[in-house]
Amino acid sequence: MTVDESRLVAARALALLDLTDLGDTCTDSKVDALCRDARAGGVAAICVWPSFVEQGARALAGTGIRLATVINFPEGGEDAARAADDAAEALRDGAGEIDLVLPYRAFLRGDEAVARDVVEAVRETCPDALLKVILETGALREAGAIRAAADLALAAGADFLKTSTGKSPVSATPEAARILLDAVLASGRPAGVKVSGGLRTLDDAAAYLALADRAMGPAWARPATFRLGASSLFGVLMQARDA
Repeated sequence: MTVDESRLVAARALALLDLTDLGDTCTDSKVDALCRDARAGGVAAICVWPSFVEQGARALAGTGIRLATVINFPEGGEDAARAADDAAEALRDGAGEIDLVLPYRAFLRGDEAVARDVVEAVRETCPDALLKVILETGALREAGAIRAAADLALAAGADFLKTSTGKSPVSATPEAARILLDAVLASGRPAGVKVSGGLRTLDDAAAYLALADRAMGPAWARPATFRLGASSLFGVLMQARDA
């Protein structure tokens, strides 16, 4: 890419970025830094552990930057009532987006009803939140399983399909992202896709943006429909944007 092309990709990707800290060593000071970076980069959202939601909400008040948190993360547990209660508490604390891990192990063993119940319980409890369902596509592995899980999540009320927790050995891949885009297109619903885990370079961002453009059209990818979840990408994008 030329310098000008790199700037355009970086600016576009920053506007779609969910700037995230879901590390085991996250602290108040790290969340403050995350919020400062979010404001400097003009990102779509930050995503933090539920225990940091109130802090993030205060720091981002009035900025227009969305606040997301994770539920059922990263294991993909099977307790629908607990997932719904945790999501409701996060919303009371100030979250506007819920990144919910699908009970993918239940799905893989054929207990689709368990997976559906968790998504539906959170959807019913949090009707006004943006619900992103994390499929953990690296664990699902096969294209057919990924597509079936995507279809289930959309039918159960997901607003977004998200590839990965970023905690599994295999995170986002272009193949998995394309399957999720195809599922959204086939659903006829105004749903979105979030690519998360393993994005580290400007070329990674460019590749996923190009994939979305080819699948959905060049005007489709915007914060309401397409997100990139990758904290390690932030510095690379800022450097390219400001070059």
